[in-house]
Amino acid sequence: MTTTSLLPDVGTELREGYAEVGDQSLHYVEAGDGPLIVLLHGFPEFWFGWRLQIAPLAAAGFRVVAPDTRGYNLSSKPEGFEGYAVDLLAADIRGLIGELGAESALLVGHDWGGSIAWTTAMNHPEVVDRLAILNAAHPRRLQEGLHDPNQLRKSWYFFFFAVPGLPEEIVHARDWHFFRHFLHDANPPYTPQEIERYVEAWSQPGAAAGMINYYRASVRQSQKEAAAKLRPISAPTLVIWGERDSYLGSELAEPDRDDVPNLDRVERLPDASHWVHHDEAERVNELLIDFFAAAGY
Repeated sequence: MTTTSLLPDVGTELREGYAEVGDQSLHYVEAGDGPLIVLLHGFPEFWFGWRLQIAPLAAAGFRVVAPDTRGYNLSSKPEGFEGYAVDLLAADIRGLIGELGAESALLVGHDWGGSIAWTTAMNHPEVVDRLAILNAAHPRRLQEGLHDPNQLRKSWYFFFFAVPGLPEEIVHARDWHFFRHFLHDANPPYTPQEIERYVEAWSQPGAAAGMINYYRASVRQSQKEAAAKLRPISAPTLVIWGERDSYLGSELAEPDRDDVPNLDRVERLPDASHWVHHDEAERVNELLIDFFAAAGY
């Protein structure tokens, strides 16, 4: 673990490290001390997606760790979509928590990070004390949504990314215009300086393919296989949902109570986009701190 001045300023001192988890090396940054919170970013972000959460959570008395999940930025990037099955991504997080010297953690996930968080809580309940999900549908809800024509139109990129080879060529074009487009509806907009941080992460060797392989692995698993793996989540769970999401319909926000029997609530933020942690950072931070404090943390 090292402290480096090369990391961007997020309002608090950051420490940087790598965790060796199986045959993967996961890069992460951390701040603060106290109960462990692990923040899992989505597509097409990296740990920097949590820049507005790290300092407030650390100031509230938590040890905050934000990894680059496999395939992203400075973490390992296995070749082929087989290395990006969500069960493997969840096993990475279980291993990361152990490598950080903790038995369990408070887990927060947005978008694909939310999918990983849902699966970690299902597959490895012993390492998840509390679960907070930001604009990421429970796997059952997402499966149901992909039968709906309106949601299919919003999720077109799932199937585009499944095409071999072509997506990597397209996303590189016009200075990463394709990836930049996914961030377009944030309010306030991402600054040019923030976008350049993303471009730097996307430009890491193998990162574009790694990011796209999440989708390839997802669409190659049959719905029957995915449904067979679902099991109830025991951890108390908070869902925070930006209602102006361009990619996920608001009807996907509410998980089935049989799947999440300890659901605390679904907090809907009507003016926030898919990038809810950016659009309404202060409110999201308040909700997370209150949710964790309610359990005595």
